[in-house]
Amino acid sequence: MKNLVTHCLDDGGIIKPLIIPAEVTNGTALFNPSVFVEGDRILVNIRHCQYTLYHSDLGNYEHQWGPLLYLNPENDVSLRTTNYIGDLSEDLELSNIRVVDTSGLDVKPIWTFIGLEDGRLLKWNDKYYLTGVRRDTTTNGQGRMELSELEITDSYVKEIKRDRIPPPVDLDSYCEKNWMPIIDQPYRYVKWGNPVEIVEYNPETKETKQLFVGEFDNTTPHDPRGGSHCVPYKGGYLALHHVTYNYKSEAGRKNATYRHQFSHWDKDWNLIKRSRVFDFMSGKIEFTCGMAPYKGDYLITFGYQDNAAFIIKISEDSLEDFIKNG
Repeated sequence: MKNLVTHCLDDGGIIKPLIIPAEVTNGTALFNPSVFVEGDRILVNIRHCQYTLYHSDLGNYEHQWGPLLYLNPENDVSLRTTNYIGDLSEDLELSNIRVVDTSGLDVKPIWTFIGLEDGRLLKWNDKYYLTGVRRDTTTNGQGRMELSELEITDSYVKEIKRDRIPPPVDLDSYCEKNWMPIIDQPYRYVKWGNPVEIVEYNPETKETKQLFVGEFDNTTPHDPRGGSHCVPYKGGYLALHHVTYNYKSEAGRKNATYRHQFSHWDKDWNLIKRSRVFDFMSGKIEFTCGMAPYKGDYLITFGYQDNAAFIIKISEDSLEDFIKNG
């Protein structure tokens, strides 16, 4: 079966890499981009880390921790995220790249994963946000979703407010991440895919409540987790999950493969259809953080091997065909 990129290109869609000049990033990892459409304007957020992720896909030259190895700058064992926002033209050419300036709200990190990871860019109630996970505020790396309000201009992007979002239940859970923002329902997220769970954060009270939990779909033999935005689609909603398969290498070391799956719900969150599980470009580690309708097409962003960032444009008809028929 075709992967999504091949299907997209065969139907006349396009794919573009999202590249920030090496003099800005030192040539290290760009990945897990997000996309937001506002009228004719397309904005993207691109995650940058100061490492390069080495892959031993054939099982050769395994590190003591497995076939994946973070190659960090000397004397720096952290995983430090910096976010960049840029504009895209209609043919997906990237320009006007601005770093997200977080200096006004940053505090000294107390964990090695530093910064807002896998941010989804959006606008709720006329305010721009990045929403993703942060793990550097506790000594054990406990992850919590954050809502980072941004001031976006043509010359700079600055973080002006930062909320740490509590989970609605199980306040002691270790890591909450990859909640999917519902683009037309302010401060609401798809927290989980099966059963579907809808939660709402209140920026005034700083509380999160559980709004809805659907029925478990026992025809889905895996765990569809968070990924893209959740966007309006055919009178209901569409989201793109990631699916993780964890296993051990032949040497008994940790390994994993990331795949994806669409879910289509009606307006009351009854499941209409899940696509087959698929990959974008046959990589082991692929991860989506963004999806947006755009002039009869859909824009979907994804990271490849934690080293590269891409965006595709696929027509609604082609996307529907892929979801239904794969």
